[in-house]
Amino acid sequence: MSVCTSNVMTNHHHDFIAHPVTSIADVLHTWRLRYRRRAELVRLTDQDFHDIGASWSDFAYEANKPFWQA
Repeated sequence: MSVCTSNVMTNHHHDFIAHPVTSIADVLHTWRLRYRRRAELVRLTDQDFHDIGASWSDFAYEANKPFWQA
């Protein structure tokens, strides 16, 4: 299982006035990706964390954030 933290975990400022439908779709897509990636963190095992060189506490804060929060 791979966990990728890219621009999906960052805030994006959208121009809602110029392209409201595209902007809303982008926000919903970003939220869905955050949810899925954070769900992947929850499913990691102690062995996965050991392989990464980290512990659950290193990822707990990120894994427990709501999908709308960057």
